Amino acid sequence: MKKFVKLIAVVMAAAMLLSLAACGGDKKEENPSTGDKKYVVGISQLVTHEALDAATEGFKAALTEKLGDNVEFLYQNAANDSAVCATIANDFVSKKVDLIMANATPALQAAATATSDIPVLGTSVTEYGVAFGISDFSGTLGNNVSGTSDLAPLDQQAAMIKEWYPDAKTVGLLYCSGEPNSQYQVDTVQKELEKLGYTCKQYPFTDSNDVAAVCQSASDANDVMYIPTDNTCASNTGIIDNICRGKTPVFVGEEGICKGCGVATLSISYYDIGYKTGEMAYEILVNGADISTMAIEYAPEFVKKANPEVCAALNITPLEGYELIDMTPEE
Repeated sequence: MKKFVKLIAVVMAAAMLLSLAACGGDKKEENPSTGDKKYVVGISQLVTHEALDAATEGFKAALTEKLGDNVEFLYQNAANDSAVCATIANDFVSKKVDLIMANATPALQAAATATSDIPVLGTSVTEYGVAFGISDFSGTLGNNVSGTSDLAPLDQQAAMIKEWYPDAKTVGLLYCSGEPNSQYQVDTVQKELEKLGYTCKQYPFTDSNDVAAVCQSASDANDVMYIPTDNTCASNTGIIDNICRGKTPVFVGEEGICKGCGVATLSISYYDIGYKTGEMAYEILVNGADISTMAIEYAPEFVKKANPEVCAALNITPLEGYELIDMTPEE
């Protein structure tokens, strides 16, 4: 009997030691802002190109700075396929992630369709009212969706062409017809260009397979070309540059496309809007912010930038007031 009592005492002592060790372990891992709460965030990115990559990087940096190891990212890339965006969104919903970050319009539309409960933050989305078919958009969606916009002033982009090529007569607007925000941009820019006296024609293509043929037609028929913040164009700047380099000046909606094939742009920092999206995610996840009341956030500043290599090929000098893009290849 004494042996049995001794055995029980040993077992209880061991259990107490294990319990204390476990408590000590929990305390060590605890994040002062979140306790021991771990968050799983799904990132759906439409396609790989410089602008979207920078937005994803900024988003992850913001949350990692605030949450450290208490956040896990599930990253998936749709390779510019809207159907894959839907598959990714449904996968995140099935995994019950705490929040979805949707990078680009098709990714955002798919995520919003997949769930009405999980918070969804978009980034690299030009106009949320256009993305969701809302006329007279007030700036707040009022549901489980909010985010940041990459819209730069379109009237100033049109004025930029006048600044560089005041004597040009015709402008061709190249874009993917499958991206509603691209259509919105070219429609708006065309109106502004026509006010400035240019004759404009739109050159839509359906996907990457017909970029070259449509771009060639636009280049042959126009003095100048314009490309909005279009993801398919951004993924095919090499093709566009091969056709237009040294022949047709191309003005674009963002720096990544400009680095690939453009003369100049009025651009934003995609890293910064991604970072802002990460800050919004933190407010939702940790501080309980109501996403339905969160207004869409816009870039705080816009910078005029020029591509020195494209300017040299066209035998033109970059205008004063334009920052030269760093053309050093990324490692």
